[in-house]
Formats: sequence, structure tokens, C-alpha cells
Amino acid sequence: MTKDFSQYKEQLKEIVKSKGLKYSAQREDILKALFDSKKHLTPEEIYTEVKKINKNIGLATVYRALSFLESEGLINSISFGIDGKKYELNRGQHHDHMICLKCGKIIEFFDERLESLQEYIAQKHNFKLITHELNMYGICSNCQEES
Repeated sequence: MTKDFSQYKEQLKEIVKSKGLKYSAQREDILKALFDSKKHLTPEEIYTEVKKINKNIGLATVYRALSFLESEGLINSISFGIDGKKYELNRGQHHDHMICLKCGKIIEFFDERLESLQEYIAQKHNFKLITHELNMYGICSNCQEES
């Protein structure tokens, strides 16, 4: 079942309340930008989107809100080393990523065989698997054609 934005908003309100924090429209606006996006966004791209609806937001506020939202499990990030992070809404459906090293395109995928193999490897090493993420780096088909 896919959540609508009001469910994410309520979840954010509950988290903020449980932590004794004030509810901020900026966090909600950032969450909404990620909810509406069909791709992974950099903090700067998120800032640009949120600025369209909230002229008073600053880039530092976006970074602080992203850190908070990620620590609370509402969003996920992919690290690009010195190039920073890209963010996506945590829609509760596990998936892995293929990342193009030329253009930065991110392709999401899920493969049950790969999931089973990772569980098998963890069991083989007597490792209690809690969560995992897989990022594969290479060159996408579009960039291969350009070469």
C-alpha cells in the first residue's frame, strides 16, 4: 500500500512531538519536495524546490532538516563521497541502486535472488543481519553509447 503525503506529515508530527520539538513548516516542505520527486535530490536541488513555496528558507536550514529527517528514518541518502549526498523519501520498500559514475544517474532495482544471497552470506558467517544497502557503481547505457 502506498502512503499519501498526509501520512508522512502525520508521522513527522508524531516524531517532532515525541522529541519535544516545535513543528516546523520547513521540515514539512522538504519532506513534500522529496515525496513529489521522481528522483534522488541533492540538498541544493531540494533547496531550489522548497524555495518555490517558501521564500524564507535557507540552505543551512535544509541541511539541518535533512539530517533530522534521515536520523528519524523518514528519508534515506546515498553518499557520493566528496560530492556529498543525494536524498530520497523512505517509502518503506527496500531497493538497491546502480549509480552512473559519468552522469550521476541512479537506477533503483530489487532482485529477490540477490536478497536471498545476502541473507545466506550473513547466516554463513553467523552474522545477524539488521539492514543493508547495496550501491553498484558503473556506467549507464546512455553514457556507454556516448563514448
